[in-house]
Amino acid sequence: MTEAVGKEIEIDGVDPRELYGPQNAYLEQMKSLFPELKIIARGSSLKVLGADAETARFEKHLHGLVAYYLKYGHISTQVIDQCFAGRIAEQQDTPVDKDVIVYGNGGNIIRARTPNQEKLVKMYEKNDLLFAVGPAGSGKTYTAIALAVRALKEKEVKRLILTRPAVEAGEKLGFLPGDMKDKLDPYLQPLYDALNDMIPPAKLAKYMEEGAVQIAPLAYMRGRTLDNAFVILDEAQNTTLSQIKMFLTRMGRNARFIVTGDVTQIDLPKKSDSGLVRAMNILREVKGIGIVEFGKQDIIRHKLVKYIVEAFDKDAHSNETTEH
Repeated sequence: MTEAVGKEIEIDGVDPRELYGPQNAYLEQMKSLFPELKIIARGSSLKVLGADAETARFEKHLHGLVAYYLKYGHISTQVIDQCFAGRIAEQQDTPVDKDVIVYGNGGNIIRARTPNQEKLVKMYEKNDLLFAVGPAGSGKTYTAIALAVRALKEKEVKRLILTRPAVEAGEKLGFLPGDMKDKLDPYLQPLYDALNDMIPPAKLAKYMEEGAVQIAPLAYMRGRTLDNAFVILDEAQNTTLSQIKMFLTRMGRNARFIVTGDVTQIDLPKKSDSGLVRAMNILREVKGIGIVEFGKQDIIRHKLVKYIVEAFDKDAHSNETTEH
């Protein structure tokens, strides 16, 4: 007889109250279908005690149930019967949407929504280093973070590291209140926002406490070798050539890097100091490096954002023509 063992099964992207049902009715139904197991609900995870084979079957069906909810938005006793009763054959497909990058919080489904976002997802499969450049609102950073969260959840990497250069855009760091972390957090807030969409708050706090998720300014990357990590450099248009070279040479074993930026939003004192475009030109022909160039057609924020970008581009072009 196989000795009973315990396994913690994480439930990502679904409110446990939806999954367990009113007064835990759905949870009790699942337990009744696997009487050999002891199943204990612990918030957004389930502790399962029992034989390995039986635990693995339960986990498979549970993931199928979560995928069904994320795709169709509801659970019922009939759905649980379909997913659990009769012990669905191992070869039978569970209702998973293959276009999903990651399941976010509250049933939020995160997938590529434009052709260039799809291109970034596909190129990720073939390249260890990617450049994703384009205008504000095109989803380049959000898509990159979704890929990183998926890699962390699927244990492809051990760490997720997000970094940005702390360039002063209209404000002086020394005059901002608080310690260094307080001064830098405003620059890193967009990265926190994306993570909060994709990882439950308690889980994210645990990841950050353990160092599995790190958010830091670019200067903190110097001298490190980043092994077994998915690393994203955001706002790379505000790096100098020496800074972006320093960052790229941090790449260690089993590392994946994505560099994002918008060359129309350079906050350096001299725009010509930006190293992003120069780095892409230098590395464009290197095997294992992919480049995705987003455009105005990829903008997925409020519909006015696209027109705002177009208007500013038109004005900049008009000024250049006048000067010449």
